Amino acid sequence: MNTYQFIKEPTGWYIDLPEYILQGGTKEGLQMVEGADVMLDIIAEGRDKVILDIDLHALPGSTTLLLVEKCDPYIGGGFYLLEEWNGKKVGMKMWLCEVTEWLFGHLPAAIHIKEVATE
Repeated sequence: MNTYQFIKEPTGWYIDLPEYILQGGTKEGLQMVEGADVMLDIIAEGRDKVILDIDLHALPGSTTLLLVEKCDPYIGGGFYLLEEWNGKKVGMKMWLCEVTEWLFGHLPAAIHIKEVATE
């Protein structure tokens, strides 16, 4: 399991992943777009920071993002379905970019997420 912080800036949501930038990635590549930003808005409920535990294995109380479509290698990443969050039906597709492949070494069929409680 890995824990990642997402921060909402005036230009949108970004995953806080300095090691990606140190290895040649760009901050723009870390921006959450195409539905992933909407998912974070749902989770954040008005806050500007979200911390998520993310794993390839189900976590107690986690929600599953299911891969529904791999993108052309030129585009990278894939579309995932968020069926529900905290027991509420969402039914939303989102694009997770090639940073997802960078994190896991491949494009997983399922990603399990759980919000980390903050004070």
